[in-house]
Amino acid sequence: MKDARDIFSYRSEPDIYQFQTWQPKTIVDVEKFIETRIVDEPDLPNTWFQLAICKYDPYELIGDCGLHFIEKESSQVEVGITLKREHQGLGYATEALKLVFDFLFGKLKKHRIFGSVDPNNHASIRLMERLGMRKEAHFIESLWSNDRWSDDIVYAILSHEWKIN
Repeated sequence: MKDARDIFSYRSEPDIYQFQTWQPKTIVDVEKFIETRIVDEPDLPNTWFQLAICKYDPYELIGDCGLHFIEKESSQVEVGITLKREHQGLGYATEALKLVFDFLFGKLKKHRIFGSVDPNNHASIRLMERLGMRKEAHFIESLWSNDRWSDDIVYAILSHEWKIN
């Protein structure tokens, strides 16, 4: 909860949330999200586990990464990542997701990790491809987001395709 204002500062920017379904309008929206949608431990069915992405010298919250544990006994996880605009394109997302993939495939023994992306979000598409994820599907006007129908592209990678560092 101590990071709610920092989260709001970047999650409420139109160029950040333009490709996302959650768009906080007030700090209260962020506080409610933290209280009601985020769990304290990973790998609980039908939950999101949110990780902070931080720089430590000096300390700064620069983004977050969500892990969606789909259902009970599921070996698949959806991932999503958001960074402050000034920290995009510097390798932080790649570094964070490599660690997340190592954790999910290594410690949690997951079989498949996938991400959903708007086809106009070219930076996220390049990120997924850089991580070795493959395009599996392109759904036409399948998501209602930002008061319009949007396409959805799904990228994924299997555990045997990922080399744990």
